[in-house]
Amino acid sequence: MERRDDCLSLEEGLIVNSSASADAVIMDIEAAVAAAAACSNMENHNNMLQEEEEEEHNIDLLHDDSDAARRLRLVPNIEKLSVDDLLQKWVGECGRAQLWHFVLVSLAWTIHGLQTFAMVFADRQPSWQCRSSPSQSLTSASTSFSNAALNITATATDMCTMDSSLWEWVGGKGVSTVSEWNLVCGDEYKRGLAQSVFFIGGLFGAGVFGNLSDSVLGRKGALVLACAATAISGLITAAAPNYWAYVIMRGVTGLSTGGVGLSSFVLATEPVGPSRRGQMGMSAFYFFSLGVMALPVFAFYTGSWRLLYVVTSIPAVIYCAIVLPFVCESPRWYLIQGRLEEAMAVMRNFATLNGKSLPTTTALMSTAANLHQAPGAAAAASATRFSGTLLDVMKCSGTRNRMLIMVVIWFNCAIVYYGINLNVVNIGFDLYLSVFTNGLVEIPAYAITALLLQRLGRRKLLVASMLLPGVCCIMGSLLSSSNTLFSSSSSWTLNWVGFARLLCGVIGIFGIAGAYNLVYIYTLELFPTVVRNAALGLATQAAGIGAVIAPTIVALDHYNSAIPFGLFAAAGLVGALLALWLPETLNQPLWETLQGMENASTL
Repeated sequence: MERRDDCLSLEEGLIVNSSASADAVIMDIEAAVAAAAACSNMENHNNMLQEEEEEEHNIDLLHDDSDAARRLRLVPNIEKLSVDDLLQKWVGECGRAQLWHFVLVSLAWTIHGLQTFAMVFADRQPSWQCRSSPSQSLTSASTSFSNAALNITATATDMCTMDSSLWEWVGGKGVSTVSEWNLVCGDEYKRGLAQSVFFIGGLFGAGVFGNLSDSVLGRKGALVLACAATAISGLITAAAPNYWAYVIMRGVTGLSTGGVGLSSFVLATEPVGPSRRGQMGMSAFYFFSLGVMALPVFAFYTGSWRLLYVVTSIPAVIYCAIVLPFVCESPRWYLIQGRLEEAMAVMRNFATLNGKSLPTTTALMSTAANLHQAPGAAAAASATRFSGTLLDVMKCSGTRNRMLIMVVIWFNCAIVYYGINLNVVNIGFDLYLSVFTNGLVEIPAYAITALLLQRLGRRKLLVASMLLPGVCCIMGSLLSSSNTLFSSSSSWTLNWVGFARLLCGVIGIFGIAGAYNLVYIYTLELFPTVVRNAALGLATQAAGIGAVIAPTIVALDHYNSAIPFGLFAAAGLVGALLALWLPETLNQPLWETLQGMENASTL
């Protein structure tokens, strides 16, 4: 500052002494020029020192002194890109590498589908028959016949008034858990209890594996653990010695199965670029439908609930032993853990398989590092380990509102999806054909939703997908109420009403399957990497609660057949209304940190 003051003094003296002699003026000019040059050099030096101090200060604020960060600062002309930018510019958004990786990881959804609906066949009530008339089979429908030997008329409830030595289960006691442990005549509630316990296990499993995949295990580690636990618990279930051991093991299987779907979905979609992520994410559910469609085939040829659980557990064993060794960890998880070299190794591998290569001057950088930070601080942020929890989500107003809305939407989706599927059984179709049809109708729903995803965006498509089952269920409820009006009409009218109710249910399944598919990718895009799995885990927990409640709603059909459809309609319409408050995420980047997302956008 003293040199600067001297410079100003000389300039002022030059002006004051302008009336002096020529020699004096020349000397003053020379002195002023020299002083100005010295001042300029001093200012440049001070500016350089200030920039270095600011850079060091920003790095200190990030508490980072890693070797990776120092190397990034030392490499000249390095191109620092986020994962999405690197995929779009150098690796490819959805090349052969991502497709192969997606298929391998998404095969886990087949295991999920098999384990979720295996109980439909394992816990069914088989037909029964009188021992004295083995050729005449009795079913849970209102079947009756005159038995000459016993001189009685048998219905579905007659076995509870008959001596156990007078009747038997068709196919033997090992056909299902109902025949194995006689879950009839006052013990019917135990069938639904096992199903509810399975979904309660999934409720906890989604949260447990969600946090594990965001922290110590990573996406792949959580998937390995979930698939291995599913295989082991399924095999142990097949050897359950009594009903309560069976219920406990179904709960354990539900816990591990909840982690399978969650971990596989995130791991399959994170390496895909933003413009293709939506379609790829929704395609994962084709594998779930394939598992559901394969289940009736397994159940038809096994003939025993114990053998069925063995057969449905074998795919999980094969998947762990043969498929998972060829699956790589998510580069996004490596990035938030501060493991830049491993993240870059995965990206280079994807680029190579896609027929491309990464320049040596390219490095990964957190998306948040580009926002309002100096270059040195951005470089350091790319090597910093970020972490977040659901508590952090609830502290930020934007993410808190998103989380609360998605929790309600997921809850309603589960009620409508599982409720309509279970309510189809009450219509009286063949069990094998019903389950196969339910899985089949979801495939076009996924395809159409994927085609419209890039055109309509996430928000509009979610509103439409939940509005469709809401309207159809209202019609189904009105048809159920009108059933009494036609009670004295012809059988043709009654068949027409039943067919119309079935059609409403099928269209409802079509719509809610698309919505259930869409909320996965929508939730993934609404939250940053550090809390993405935790947020998705909380959302799936809400869906688990809805799945537990759905059978209870279906049971209300016993009192009034219009009640289930009416409640499903209300859930769908409420979900559609709440979806209007969510932001659109079409072609938006996936944020890595909460701070980066908060700085870039608000709800």
